[in-house]
Amino acid sequence: MTDNPAATNDVAVSLRARINTSQPHTARIWNYWLGGKDNYEVDRAAGDQIRQLHPGIGEYARADRLFLGRAVRHLVKEAGIRQFLDVGTGLPTADNTHEVAQRIAPESRIVYVDNDPLVLAHARALLTSTPEGRTDYLDEDLRNVDAILEHAAKTLDFSEPVALILLGVVIFIGEDEEAYGLVRQLMERLPAGSHLVLSHTVTHPEMPDVDEAVKFWNEHGTPKLTQRTPADVARFFEGLELLEPGVVSCSRWRPEHDNGAEPEEVAMFGGVARKG
Repeated sequence: MTDNPAATNDVAVSLRARINTSQPHTARIWNYWLGGKDNYEVDRAAGDQIRQLHPGIGEYARADRLFLGRAVRHLVKEAGIRQFLDVGTGLPTADNTHEVAQRIAPESRIVYVDNDPLVLAHARALLTSTPEGRTDYLDEDLRNVDAILEHAAKTLDFSEPVALILLGVVIFIGEDEEAYGLVRQLMERLPAGSHLVLSHTVTHPEMPDVDEAVKFWNEHGTPKLTQRTPADVARFFEGLELLEPGVVSCSRWRPEHDNGAEPEEVAMFGGVARKG
C-alpha cells in the first residue's frame, strides 16, 4: 500500500485550506487540458483563453504525458531501472509513473514530490502501489534538494540507480543558474546508472503563439513560467550520456506508432540521459 504521510485526513483538510480557487493554477489547467476533473471554473476559463492564443496547447500537454510513458517503459525494460523520483508530478491522471513502471516490474518503487496543495490532497485517493513495490508522496519544493533526498531515502535505495523525472517543472525556476544548478545537484547525488528524464516548454521562432500564451499566463496565473530555447533545454543534460534521438519535441522522442510520417512537432521538448 501507499506509504503517504501527506494523506491523513487531518492533513488533507489543511491542504484543502491552502487551495486558492480564485486564481488559475497551472497544475489544474494542465489537468483540464488532459480531460481531468480536478480543476475549477477559473482554470477552465484561463485554459480556454490560452487555447485561443495557442490552439495546439492541448496537444503538447498530451505529448508530454505520452513521452513520460515511453520514457518510463524504456527505463524499466531496457535500462533495468526500478526506482523513480518524480519531482513536480502534478495532478495524477491516467498512466502515472508508478502505474507504467509497476505494470512491467511490480517491485518498482516511486517517490512523487510536489508542493501543490490540490495535488497533495488527492494523493491518497489516486496513488496506490502493487504489494511488491512502494509509492510515497512528499510535500516539498524542487529547490529543497536536501529535504527531498532525505525523505526519499526512506523509500528509495540511493546505492542503486534512480530515474529522476522532471517534466515541465524547471520552467517554474526563473533564474537560469538556479534551474541548472538544482538539476545538477540532484543528479550529482544519484549513483552511476541513474537517468534524467526532463521536459520543458520552449520558445521557438516558428511557434510565436506559444510566447503569447505564456505571456497571458504570466499576467493572470500562478506560478509564473520561464521559457527557454531548445538549446537551453539541452543544457540540463550536460555531463550525461544523452539517449537517442537527443533533446527533441516530446512527440518525436521514440514514437511507438510509426506509420512512416514524423509526428507533428510540439512546443514541449524533452530528453532522457544516463549518468555514467
